[in-house]
Amino acid sequence: MRTQRAPLTRPPQTATFDKRPEAVAHARDVTRAFVAGLSPAVGDQNASSIELVVSELVTNVVRHARGTLCSLRLQARRDVITVAVSDADPRPPQERAPDLAGDTGGFGWPMVQHLARVVTVSLDATSKTIRAELAR
Repeated sequence: MRTQRAPLTRPPQTATFDKRPEAVAHARDVTRAFVAGLSPAVGDQNASSIELVVSELVTNVVRHARGTLCSLRLQARRDVITVAVSDADPRPPQERAPDLAGDTGGFGWPMVQHLARVVTVSLDATSKTIRAELAR
């Protein structure tokens, strides 16, 4: 007799957003729902990190990228969650000195790099995708 195990992953979740400030909240909602539906469950600390990375990457698109749309793709594997955010701007992300007065930011990109196990940037002539792999 064979016993079936609960799936370790879900199909990838994808969403496309207009590049507007409310896209950040929508992306967080999509991420929370995706993470909440995973089995086995993701720990609270890791779930918060995943949501924060999505929020920062989508915020960077809204604030800095050209184009009118961005997309989010979430994928779960046994030990890692992959977050991919794409936009229609071929320029790579630029690290800036953090603004300690709190007016212009500069903390998001270093935070993404710190929270993720691996961050990759894929560029082509008309777009970019940033992938971050985070612990499940």
